Amino acid sequence: MSEVFELIKGLVASGTVRISDHGYDELAADGLTARDLIIGVASGEVLEDYPLFPKGPCCLVLQYDSNETPVHTVWGIPSGHESPAVLLTAYRPVAEKWDAEFRRRKK
Repeated sequence: MSEVFELIKGLVASGTVRISDHGYDELAADGLTARDLIIGVASGEVLEDYPLFPKGPCCLVLQYDSNETPVHTVWGIPSGHESPAVLLTAYRPVAEKWDAEFRRRKK
């Protein structure tokens, strides 16, 4: 269990959420909606946890859009702050780089 992700889910549930400029660019590039990802964060699964990342704790999360298509998101909390939850990036993972469930990177 990721403490960082638990904090992020609580912040998102309370509406304390922001999307980075890069995040908006990536959402648009992959035809994703912020709404899908904000709603879906509660059922997301942490793939990689970075609690000591210099820009603030963050984690790579497997989520699904409204069509049940897998999406990888990176959520974080700015360094030195307790909020907001920030959607840093989101993308549709490519099969060549991930296992069949999009949970583990291929070596």
